[in-house]
Amino acid sequence: MTALLFQPYDLAGTPLRNRIAMAPMTRARNPGTVANALTAQYYRQRASAGLIISEGTPVSPQGQGYIDVPGMWSAEQVEGWKPVTAAVHAEGGVIFAQLWHVGRMSHASLQPDGGQPVSAGTRPVASDPKSSAFVYREDGSRGQADPTPPRALRTDELPGIVDDFARAADNAIAAGFDGIELHAANGYLFEQFLNPVTNDRTDGYGGTLQNRARLILETVDAMAARIGAHRVGVRLAPNNLQFDMPEYVGNEAAYLYLAQELGKRGLAYVHLNDNHARGVSVLSEAFLRTFKQSYGGTLILAGSLTRERALRLVDEGIIDLAAFGQPFIANPDLVARLERDVALAVPDRATYYGGGAEGYTDYPVAG
Repeated sequence: MTALLFQPYDLAGTPLRNRIAMAPMTRARNPGTVANALTAQYYRQRASAGLIISEGTPVSPQGQGYIDVPGMWSAEQVEGWKPVTAAVHAEGGVIFAQLWHVGRMSHASLQPDGGQPVSAGTRPVASDPKSSAFVYREDGSRGQADPTPPRALRTDELPGIVDDFARAADNAIAAGFDGIELHAANGYLFEQFLNPVTNDRTDGYGGTLQNRARLILETVDAMAARIGAHRVGVRLAPNNLQFDMPEYVGNEAAYLYLAQELGKRGLAYVHLNDNHARGVSVLSEAFLRTFKQSYGGTLILAGSLTRERALRLVDEGIIDLAAFGQPFIANPDLVARLERDVALAVPDRATYYGGGAEGYTDYPVAG
């Protein structure tokens, strides 16, 4: 009997050939913020995944925190994405666009008119090589930089953030994507609103859990109204400490509240990212079971999954799809390797970000 991981799945009406997802990964290979022919080749090579979730795609110039990532706010960017989605579809694949606003995880050099990044509040990101923006330096070279301290978004600016995501959702569908994923994880803008330490607001978007979750839910509702809830997924990262996100009492309760609220909306999926703080998983299987029960829809898990754990979690119904990130970098044929239990190639970390075909489209398939 074939393991469930390798069997087809109905994703809110979109048929998937298997239950393996390619997780979103920034690769920073798009000068001018427009997807190109190399981007199309990269995703085509990996289209055997049941679901591809694209690299993070900023919805506005303000939403950028890294150079050379393809955006989703302009007509030129829509045209750049069309060959990418066509390439995936030509191979029988399915691809969602991850829509992104980094919030305080940015640098003035990336912001319109050199302004401050924006966030829920003004708490800066502590200086740490693991909590950096990726910028062009004054000499033209590329490298890391401490994020510029943010300013708090005014209440009257928040409808504009929602509109940026709704417009980007429309653009993604126009570019041929099968759906979108709202990036509300990993210490970026939406998590900055959800976390009561980074969000010290006194308006309707701060204070209570319901207020802190409001921007996420309003954005989901706006995108669903434009493209249909069945085309909208959401990525979350409970217990996340990435990018200087502070711990707080009630973290898991906050995400179970979101699970209940998102479960009312008929979405394509919720995608949980286990960030493995200090090398240890931060999402217990007990929490995963509780979250899935509270949400009631398709649940995807990413985060250092092994073949064995993915097989078991899907077979036991704890999750519905297993997402792999870095293994897809060096293994474009990852699905076949997992199914045949073939050893995986190890990616070269030195070529993760920037550059051309090397470390991007030149990894071979297994013999």
